Amino acid sequence: MGVSTWLSDYVGLTPNALLIIYVILVLLAVATFAANRLARRNSTGAKLPPTELELRIRSWWVMVLLIVGALAFGHVPAMLFFAGISFLALKEYLSIIPTRRADRSILLLAYLAVPVQYALISTQHYGFFIIFVPVYMFLILPAAMVVRGETDGFLKAAGTLHWGLMSTVYSLGHVAYLLVLPAPGPGQGIAEGASLVLALLILTQGNDVAQYIWGKSFGRTPISPKVSPNKTWEGFLGGLLTTAVLAAFLLPWLSPFSGWAAIGMGLVVGVAGFFGDVVESALKRDIGIKDASSLIPGHGGILDRVDSLIFTAPLFFHITRYFYYLHGVPG
Repeated sequence: MGVSTWLSDYVGLTPNALLIIYVILVLLAVATFAANRLARRNSTGAKLPPTELELRIRSWWVMVLLIVGALAFGHVPAMLFFAGISFLALKEYLSIIPTRRADRSILLLAYLAVPVQYALISTQHYGFFIIFVPVYMFLILPAAMVVRGETDGFLKAAGTLHWGLMSTVYSLGHVAYLLVLPAPGPGQGIAEGASLVLALLILTQGNDVAQYIWGKSFGRTPISPKVSPNKTWEGFLGGLLTTAVLAAFLLPWLSPFSGWAAIGMGLVVGVAGFFGDVVESALKRDIGIKDASSLIPGHGGILDRVDSLIFTAPLFFHITRYFYYLHGVPG
């Protein structure tokens, strides 16, 4: 039994998903080779410290292997992996925003939202999952803060804490829920949950890369100079077109979308990814930092890597669930 057959039969990765993973690994290998050829050397021929490009590629190897490993071994490892991402993102968020001394114990309640939310996801309690953070945590956290008795800066503290939960736990939780999205009736041709996750991640990160390349190559007209001076109309539109084309080819392999539906989803991801990026930029500018952390060499922190996903994941999830899993609309 070959590795591909074993993966497809026993851990839920479809043959199409495996093919896409192989292509990604080949592209990373080519990028690594090209980066090594371009590596700077001093006058004696010794290699200089790695450039940002080399650091980014190395980090991509680690991130891709971690994601593929999590998806390859079933829902439980994948669920734990994405819960860990949410926890680290929330921890990073709470480390960069100003918090009141009186709220130190309240932060524990925020962290407890992570295991509760992912337990609801893994057991497919959709109705409770969809309201737990936006409704119940919205009520619980300020109530607990009031009990502490500190009113100075109350509104700002409550708002920033809830924003962190909404972005790092609620929004990112939609990625994990794709893994357990109930399949529709037979004959629908719906991809496995892991394939849906792959599709979302590839489109979101591909959009980031495409907008960066188009912006660097042809960017002349800033969209929002005060928020993100490097974001241009040329980069945005070029990335949007690239993501739509990528979706047209990728989504029929990994999802129920095909034809104009796939292109439409590509456009949704492109627009949402752009706004996720610039909203995170606005947050960091307000705080006065460039990166959320230095956890991922060449990329910054977890928040810097998932900022677009915070906006794309809920839209991708709900569009997929509504049109295909609930109504079976053809692609």
